[in-house]
Order: sequence, then structure tokens, then C-alpha cells
Amino acid sequence: MTSMSYEILSPERQTTSVVFASPHSGRDYPEDFLRVSVLDESSIRSSEDAFVDDLFASALEFGAPLLRARVPRAYVDLNRSADEMDPALVEGVRRSAHNPRITSGLGVIPRVVANGRAIYRGKLTLAEAHARIDRCWRPYHTALQAQLNATHRMFGEAILVDCHSMPHEAVDCIARAGAKRPDVVIGDRFGASSDGGVVDRIEDAFTAAGLHVVRNAPFAGAYVAQHYGRPSRRQHAVQIEIDRSLYMDEARIVPNPDFDAMRAVLRQVVGRIADIGRRSDLPLAAE
Repeated sequence: MTSMSYEILSPERQTTSVVFASPHSGRDYPEDFLRVSVLDESSIRSSEDAFVDDLFASALEFGAPLLRARVPRAYVDLNRSADEMDPALVEGVRRSAHNPRITSGLGVIPRVVANGRAIYRGKLTLAEAHARIDRCWRPYHTALQAQLNATHRMFGEAILVDCHSMPHEAVDCIARAGAKRPDVVIGDRFGASSDGGVVDRIEDAFTAAGLHVVRNAPFAGAYVAQHYGRPSRRQHAVQIEIDRSLYMDEARIVPNPDFDAMRAVLRQVVGRIADIGRRSDLPLAAE
């Protein structure tokens, strides 16, 4: 299934309660958006989780669906609440309680890309902001909730793995503190968005593949984990952040020589994560 804002890649038969999603890998940049931006076509992609959807596409081999964004993060951020409007960018928006994402320019309609570079010269109208949300944000989240609902009906639970990438320097603070630099950061909002046993097994999947993992620092999970993580209802949401330098040239936004090897490693990881949703106490999906 495909729309302007997303595409759902579905296996021939869903055999696991795990659903993968990639909300920041979209790269269909509207022409009118590029015309009004002050950034060049390379700079505007700096916030993009480039190639993450490709890295996790093996989900289908293991009976799990993959929901991937088509709309780019710089246009609409699908990992923000629809009401996280930035008054410094959108006309007619009132300042509300302090929100560090909005303050830094990373609301649902971002004002900046990586390193705080401004996207626009001036402000957007409130009508334009609402139109983007209606065209892009709402369809993506409607599709995601529908996928989770269908999965829950089949298996009695749903496990959302929300896939992202992080700049290499994002974990400099950990390295400076003397700890080993992590390859992967798992976010479960400090236990609020997922059952601990699920998170343990996701972490085990990465560590078994030789990757160093930390939890919740510096990324604990944003809107998707907060909104969809309902462990008491057996709907779990876990955010994954992978160091971009492991598979891409961050400056040029192209795969690096290790890309294929990293994709092979992640195929093993995806298979192990998919197995979490095939526990013996869950019913098999209908044929």
C-alpha cells in the first residue's frame, strides 16, 4: 500500500507480531518545498535517516511488515505530535509550555535541519502547516495504527520497532565520559513504552551481532514511542538509533564501503527481533 506520505511493504504472510517502521527515511522532496527553502539539495537532507528503510527491508523475509515514510523529515516530522507547532516558524501559533524540541526548531514542521541550519527565510502560514499535516502526517499515523491494530488482532500483541539513525557525533558525550562508543541506542522511554522482556530481547539481537548497545541515552524515544507504547495493552514500542557512520558517508549522504556488510548484519538482527513475536504462547497468524 502506498500514499503520498508512506509505503507499507507487506510479507506474503505475516508470521510475527513485530512491525517495523522508518518514519525519517523519506526522500520524496516536493518541488515547491525545495523552491522556498534556502538550503541546497544536499544540506536539506542532513536530518534524513538516509537508507534506514533499505537496511531494515529484510523484515519481509521474516514475515514482518515495514512501514516506511516517503515524505522527508525536513517537510513534516512524523515522529512529533501534530500539535508541536513552532511559533518561530508558523504564523498565528501561540507560545505554550516549554518544549525543547520546538525551542530547538524541531517541531512537527521543522524550522531547521542538522546543526541548526534554517530551512526557510521567513514564516509559513498556519494554513500551510495544517495542510502538510493533513496530507502527510495524518495518513502515516492512520496507517501505522491500523497496522498495529491488525497485528494485535492476529497475535494478541503488537511490537513496534521504530527505526532511526543518529549522527556519529550524537554520542560524543558518552565517549568523552570514558565509556565505549555505542553503535546502537535503544529507547523505551525508561521502561514506559515497552515491556522490559521485549526490550531485553531486542538488545540481545543487536549484541549477538557484535554491536555495542546502550539504552535511553541520549535518545529515549520521541512521539512514536510515547504515543504507541502501551505495554499494559500488549502494544509495545521501541525506538532504535543506529550510528550512521557504520554504513554511510554522512557528509555526502551516500552508502560507504561497509554498507552491504552492515545490511547483512542487520538482516541477522531483524530475524532475531522478528522471532520475538513468534513466541509459543501466541497464536499463528491466519493463512
